[in-house]
Amino acid sequence: MSRTFTMDDVAILHEDNSVLVVVKPQNIPSQADASGDIDLLTLLKQYIKDKYDKQGNVYLGLVHRLDRPTGGVMVFAKNSKSAERLSKQIVDGEMTKQYLTVTVGVPRERKGVLVNYLKKNALTNNVYVATVGDHGAKRAELSYEVLGTSDNLSLVKVQLGTGRSHQIRVQFSAINCPVFGDVRYGGDIQKGVNLSLWAYRLEFYHPVSKERMVFVAYPPQAEPWKRFDLAPFVENFSDSDYDSEEGVPLYVNPQTDDGD
Repeated sequence: MSRTFTMDDVAILHEDNSVLVVVKPQNIPSQADASGDIDLLTLLKQYIKDKYDKQGNVYLGLVHRLDRPTGGVMVFAKNSKSAERLSKQIVDGEMTKQYLTVTVGVPRERKGVLVNYLKKNALTNNVYVATVGDHGAKRAELSYEVLGTSDNLSLVKVQLGTGRSHQIRVQFSAINCPVFGDVRYGGDIQKGVNLSLWAYRLEFYHPVSKERMVFVAYPPQAEPWKRFDLAPFVENFSDSDYDSEEGVPLYVNPQTDDGD
C-alpha cells in the first residue's frame, strides 16, 4: 500500500546555487512514473518554488536515479550547466556511488567483483542474467566487500562499475545471495520490512567550485540493518579517495529510527 510523501520525509544534506543533495526516502519514485504517485523530483521542485518564491516552472535536473524501493543520497542540478557537468562526471567515472545492502546468505568470497550481462523484460520490468552477445544484453559490473554477518545475513558494501537497472539486486540473486526484502528477486520477506538496499555514499566534484564533495547517509535503524553494528564501518566512510591537503568536506545524515 503506497503512502503520500512530503518534504518532511526528505533530509536535505546540502544546497547552494548549483546543486541540491538530499536523502531519498524508500518507496518514492525518483521521478514521475505510471503509478501517478508523488515523486521526489516533483516534491523538490515545489520546495524550491515555495522557498524562493519562484514564479512559473522551476528547473531541477535529474542527474541520476534510484529505484523506487531504494533509499539514500541523490544529487540534483539547479541549473542546466550544472546538470551537464554532473552528467559528464558520471560518463567519465568521476562520480562515485556506493551502497550498503543486506543479503540473504553469505557470498563465497568476502571481497570480489561480479560481472554479468543483464537484459530487461519490458513487459514484466524484471531484469535477468543473459549471455554475452544476447541481443539487448548489457554488461554489468560491481565490486563488493562483506562487512559482517549475522545468522544467515550479510552486511555488504557495494560500489557500482556500471549503472544498470536493478543491477545490485539481480547480480547478488545470481550468486544465491538475494537482497533481504526483495520480493522481485527472491529475498526473504518480512511484513513491514523494506528492501535492504541503501545508497549510503556519493562523491562528486562541485560543478562550479570543482571541490570534491562527499555525502554519507546512514540506512534507517530498522530491520534488518539494526542487526549489525554499523559504527565501525560508517565512521570510516569519511575517508575519501580524493583527499587534498585541505581535506574533503563530508556531509553526514545520522542514523534514524524508521518504521516505514
